[in-house]
Amino acid sequence: MGVDRRGSRPLHQQVAQALRQEILGHDLPPGAALPSEAALCERFGVARSVVRQAVAGLAADGLVIRRQGRPTVVAPPAEYRRLVQRATGLFEQFARRGQELRTTVRRLCPAEPPAPARAFLGTADTLQLERVRLVDGDPLSYVRTWLPAERVPGLRPEDLTDASLHQLLTTAYGLRPVRGRRQVRAVAADDMLAEALHTEPGGPLLLLEGGTTDQDDRPLEWFTAWHRADRVVFDIDVSDTVETVRIDAPRDEAGEPPGPVDLARARDLVAELGRVLG
Repeated sequence: MGVDRRGSRPLHQQVAQALRQEILGHDLPPGAALPSEAALCERFGVARSVVRQAVAGLAADGLVIRRQGRPTVVAPPAEYRRLVQRATGLFEQFARRGQELRTTVRRLCPAEPPAPARAFLGTADTLQLERVRLVDGDPLSYVRTWLPAERVPGLRPEDLTDASLHQLLTTAYGLRPVRGRRQVRAVAADDMLAEALHTEPGGPLLLLEGGTTDQDDRPLEWFTAWHRADRVVFDIDVSDTVETVRIDAPRDEAGEPPGPVDLARARDLVAELGRVLG
């Protein structure tokens, strides 16, 4: 199968879409090696530069893993990736990869925010929203969000069940999340988080925290999101190119995920992330 050279879509996007469909449809199962660059060039009738750009896009979306000197392989389903420097939320990033992210709402009520959230939002009149995000029934993250109450009148828990908060803010309230700062820390799961995320008390979690402003640069949300360190990998774009730096969960020699990750390893991942950003 070749590509449509008369169409409006760039060639690398057409190649990437064809491979994406094979990956999501499990024609290329997790752990399988992608065909070589030469084989892909012959299959699609394109140059190596087109194939490389297509594969780079798949890598940026977390669908494949590239390592120097080794074949590019389909990413295993045990690891889910998010770009931590993007304003888009987890729901949008998963939807782009064709994965269904489920959301259960545990709490939505007026509550006074903690000091960092109050300082960022500039008000103590806030709503506290708590959600669990799941893929294939497997909990990945627990998210606690603080929203200025006056900016989201009438917000209901059912509005956010299996839905995107950012999408709802945009469509229902005209508030488009645009930018903000993020911090990452390694923390241990307390009893509540361990129960919600199906992990052990004291187990390693990656904490992503920060605030987001809207299209008018007004404070819109403050969130704290705890991610399972054995399920979620944070990606960071380090330039304006397609290159992505990955902080990968450890694997054994066969390429399989090991047992539970210890907290020291989680801290090492965050330290590595800090060196990349620094």
